[in-house]
Amino acid sequence: MSFANSAAFRADQLSCRRGDRLIFQGLDFSMPPGGALLLLGRNGSGKSSLLRLLAGLLKPASGQLFWGDQALANEREAHAGRLHYLGHQDAVKPVLTVEENLLFWARLHDPATPPERIALALDTFNLKLLAQTPGKLLSAGQTRRLALARLLAARAPLWLLDEPSVGLDHDSLGRLEQALAEHRAAGGLVALSTHAEIALPGAEVLQMGDFAPTAEQVMGVWM
Repeated sequence: MSFANSAAFRADQLSCRRGDRLIFQGLDFSMPPGGALLLLGRNGSGKSSLLRLLAGLLKPASGQLFWGDQALANEREAHAGRLHYLGHQDAVKPVLTVEENLLFWARLHDPATPPERIALALDTFNLKLLAQTPGKLLSAGQTRRLALARLLAARAPLWLLDEPSVGLDHDSLGRLEQALAEHRAAGGLVALSTHAEIALPGAEVLQMGDFAPTAEQVMGVWM
């Protein structure tokens, strides 16, 4: 099944400021349906901040984001409905079982989510044997797999993933890479940050250090 509501996602001269600090500037990219964006750079270079901008959780200091020909500033609610954002917090509800967590998440996006979507999510991330286990009893790696399984429990064309491989073993990383490939093959888009090796063929690579402000600009903030 393909994503009928997919479109190109692009940035035009984005800059980001957190408090008085200019994090990055002059950032451009363009992702077509099926495209991917790989964010690389040291800690503090702006990878997480950029993902939060792409999710509409932060506003750019300057520049614009576009979904197709529509500026995101004019359709924030619609944009929120077309994406999944996975940050550093897995946000698993400890008193719900693995299956209940997935159902809760899926029905927030689509109250009519079919059971097959939940079964697919459980199977893809090797969670079937843990389906009735409460979230509070999961290991760190299992919790991460459950967070990733939510990507499949409810369909959305745009995946924004901040260090998604943290806590995953080799088998689980392979399952994530397969899920990413299948999502893109269906016309979905992926933007992710990482310090590890993740197979993302044909991705546009953004080295965040290339968009760092100059020393003069940083000093200018404080003068």
